[in-house]
Amino acid sequence: MQSGTCAFAHWSFVVAYFARWIAVVLLALVAGFLDWRYRRIPNWLTLSGLAAGVAVNTILYRWSGLKFSLLGAALGLGLLLPFVLVRSLGAGDWKLAGALGACLGWRQLLSVLMGTVLVAGVMALVVVVWKRRLKRTLVNIAHLLAALFSLRMPASDVSLDDPQATKIPFGVAMALTVLFCAMARALGKL
Repeated sequence: MQSGTCAFAHWSFVVAYFARWIAVVLLALVAGFLDWRYRRIPNWLTLSGLAAGVAVNTILYRWSGLKFSLLGAALGLGLLLPFVLVRSLGAGDWKLAGALGACLGWRQLLSVLMGTVLVAGVMALVVVVWKRRLKRTLVNIAHLLAALFSLRMPASDVSLDDPQATKIPFGVAMALTVLFCAMARALGKL
């Protein structure tokens, strides 16, 4: 009887663990699709993802789950806030990182964010080469670095508001990274 209870507890943990990853992948893929198609990630998606992440982790793991979710959300929102403030990242991407943090916790979110930076970098390189904008991109990077080191906002021509700027949908990069991380977890590689 004791081993049957232990086996049930093990399987319920496995189901909860993978159900959480499936939900996170769905959240990220919907956000990635919307970011790709409309260049917007709506509040209804990010806020419901954040609330669901906090609720599910709190139900499954009680107080430690609540702490897990809140730390993950705080990390995602805190790390990316400076990029939102200098207008190099959209608010929807920022809120998506908070929602993913609430679902995954801070440790797994950190892996996702590092992977996202790499994926977004590859996407940016492909777009810059494709559109033949390497020189303009290097000038923009110089302006951003100058603004960073002088502790001021970059010029208005280096902003998300510039319709001529080449933009990378960061939500797509996050969605791809979440998908890669989930597949690696399922295969036991991460």
